[in-house]
Amino acid sequence: MQCFIHTHFRDAFQEQHFDMQSRGVVRSLAGLSAARSCLLLLFIHMSAPVEAKRVQGDRAQTRRAQQQQPPAHRERVEGAESFPLDFTAVEGNMDNFMVQIKNLAQSLYPCSAQKLDQDMKLHFLKNASVTCNDGSPAGFYIKESKGSKRWLLFLEGGWYCFNKQTCDSRYETMRRLMSSTKWPQTRTGTGILSPQPEENPHWWNANMVFIPYCSSDVWSGATPKTDHSDYAFMGSLIIKEVVNELLTKGLDNGKVLLLAGSSAGGTGVLLNVDHVAEQLESQGHRGVQVRGLADSGWFLDNKQYKFTDCLDTISCAPTEAIKRGIRYWGGLVPESCRQAHVGEEWNCFFGYKVYPTLKSPVFVVQWLFDEAQLMVDNVHLTGQPVHEGQWRYIQKLGQELSSTLRDVPAMFAPACLSHELITRTYWMDIHVKGTSLPRALHCWDRSLQDNNHINSSNHNHQKHKTLPTRGCPLHLIDSCPWPHCNPSCPTIRDQLTGQEMSVIQFLKHMGFDVQKMAQQQGMDPRTLLGMLSNGN
Repeated sequence: MQCFIHTHFRDAFQEQHFDMQSRGVVRSLAGLSAARSCLLLLFIHMSAPVEAKRVQGDRAQTRRAQQQQPPAHRERVEGAESFPLDFTAVEGNMDNFMVQIKNLAQSLYPCSAQKLDQDMKLHFLKNASVTCNDGSPAGFYIKESKGSKRWLLFLEGGWYCFNKQTCDSRYETMRRLMSSTKWPQTRTGTGILSPQPEENPHWWNANMVFIPYCSSDVWSGATPKTDHSDYAFMGSLIIKEVVNELLTKGLDNGKVLLLAGSSAGGTGVLLNVDHVAEQLESQGHRGVQVRGLADSGWFLDNKQYKFTDCLDTISCAPTEAIKRGIRYWGGLVPESCRQAHVGEEWNCFFGYKVYPTLKSPVFVVQWLFDEAQLMVDNVHLTGQPVHEGQWRYIQKLGQELSSTLRDVPAMFAPACLSHELITRTYWMDIHVKGTSLPRALHCWDRSLQDNNHINSSNHNHQKHKTLPTRGCPLHLIDSCPWPHCNPSCPTIRDQLTGQEMSVIQFLKHMGFDVQKMAQQQGMDPRTLLGMLSNGN
């Protein structure tokens, strides 16, 4: 009997979109009697009523305790949506609510003592002509969620190579990013790829797909390996083939496809999100709403702090590397961006230039002081403290990045020195103006639903017209002017000793002059020190 109840609870819970109002009244959109029965059972089993608003301290304390646990001894993918849970009355205590739901489901399912396998499993592409750099088969990892119509496809990052010399070096030192020969059979998702509701409150039950990066072309290439070429560059075709195979696994009946990615994968989202939307539409799957989530892939084609010759991937200026790479890869860019930059298609690899040309809605996540951007700009934050010229350059970088994000309606930009976020286990702990990234993404999802957004050619630039739901912010960017001025930034560690550093210690290491900065900000030095000590 309990197993029968659980089956109804599980199926009804996965298929319904609930809207809990402030008085705790639950409304099922489909009105199935099974859903009502199971929801009644759910609230009977709740040990206490869920409060409408709860201070955030409990969430932070719980998350800190989780972070202190020893990591699992298996490979983890530090890489949205399941069915949307719009519980307005419990938004302040969503973590606890989701944990109770999970525990209840498990308690109602005693038929098997075996733990459900939550890892993503490796599948190689059936189309053997679409390969990694070295000709080995490309593929993807997947954890299916049969009750969900939401699909999350994640593009892995990992720099690029742009000629034979840099690709040969990459093959010797980072072969897993060019070959599938040693890929593990399973991967465990973290952050937005986590199947745990306490770590991933809004996407935990989605169909999760992790696409390994093995094309070294920022997911843009369409060139096979031949007798006359050393490597294949097929990043764009890999995405296309993965989508084709997922259509046979339930994507054809899906409602939302979120194409997400970090670093080079984030840039890959900007380059491919419209391609994916057009692919599904051309095959008759107009009901699948395609969206993008670009994390740490919004790079600037700015002038380097210190110019160096283009000898390797790290020191080569981004503009020059992409100019060389797009020719070497046979790179593809969105058609509307190509038309805007005929003969100079390399421009489309830079977020602030390609974004205005996109038709699909895209949420941008970008650290204002991105470590990868600083690296290619030849600002190295190791060894001796940063001198005044570098400090000014770093501050200017944050200002320039902020200005390029001004017209992006859905974005999350903390003033931190870091790289990548959405697949980090601490991704819920970072806040901008009091809002976490998962919360902002949920607000974005709600705004798209409220506006009945359908991705098609008749809705070009619809992403610029979506309005945030009241009390649900979408455009979140820090206004403080230096790295790690946001108190929720990730922990800073001395790169030589590994010891944690306070914000003041970090800024002093970077050559931060309290007296001069206080004067620039028009405040007393003691006031500035107090703000830094309190993380303000």
